[in-house]
Amino acid sequence: MILHWREALENKNDTFGTEGGSALYAIIVHGGAGNIRSKDPERIEIGIKKAVEAGLDVLKKDGRSIDAVEAAVKVLEDDPTFNAGTGAVLTFDGEVEMDAAIAYGPNLDFGAVAGVKNIRHPISLAKKVMEKTDHVLLAGNGANDFAKLMGSEPHDPTTQERKKQWEKYRKQFINGDYKDWPKLRKLFQEHPEFLHGTVGAVAVDSHGETAAATSTGGVFLKFLGRVGDTPIPGAGTYATPNGAASSTGLGEGMMRVLITKVAADFLRMGLDAPHAAEAVMNYLDNTVGTEAGIIMVDRHGEIGFAHNTPDMPYAYFKEGMAEIESNMR
Repeated sequence: MILHWREALENKNDTFGTEGGSALYAIIVHGGAGNIRSKDPERIEIGIKKAVEAGLDVLKKDGRSIDAVEAAVKVLEDDPTFNAGTGAVLTFDGEVEMDAAIAYGPNLDFGAVAGVKNIRHPISLAKKVMEKTDHVLLAGNGANDFAKLMGSEPHDPTTQERKKQWEKYRKQFINGDYKDWPKLRKLFQEHPEFLHGTVGAVAVDSHGETAAATSTGGVFLKFLGRVGDTPIPGAGTYATPNGAASSTGLGEGMMRVLITKVAADFLRMGLDAPHAAEAVMNYLDNTVGTEAGIIMVDRHGEIGFAHNTPDMPYAYFKEGMAEIESNMR
């Protein structure tokens, strides 16, 4: 049962634990939201665990959280099982347009790209926007030009599986099986596979510094030029000194409530990551009612996750655990 956000705040002194002390490193990744288990749960579990392992390789060597989340998301972008990088879904016109963002909590740093094409690792390009420019978000042709400037090699992320899916759904759409965009919510309810969506990672390192990274191909049959929540600060991705969050689901609703910013505010008010994740999903359900999921860490190394979709595959590791845990078993 999702904890009501008012109840969570009233009980915050009982949920957050002691102040001070050294931080424990931790990382959690998600593989999207929707009817995931009907696809290939074994492949999904392997993918998200590999992503956690990549992030752990950084954290165990006293590395930075921002490098850990980048490493984790790059693994997912290379895995065609997920809707990010190679294997991203196609727009209505049959192209791949990808969004990605990365956030670093200590300084509220943020870098993002939107509508990029022919990029293997949009998350790394977003990181370069943060580190190499004074900007927060680059979009479209400008982002692709920046990728070339940064030495990115051309890469076609389209897979045959995604192309077949696109041909099927586009034909149904044109033949009138689906209505127009005002009926999009009903479309997603009837075909939750459309929400396979985003991938993301959040982490806290041994210095208590938090970071979040999110990457996506968007939703099937989106209009050319559509930008979702992923690259918008506080919508799909956010990190502050108190914690970090990455969300997944239908971006139009999450942009309206800035779900990851609200989650960060709950951490600032005194909740830990588990309670903040539950509280923000309750808030979402009671405002725009969007189908979504969220993963979080706080600066103390606590992990939180919640979703109102049939599934949201996730895997995580906290310092001191014996092995990586996943909900896909």
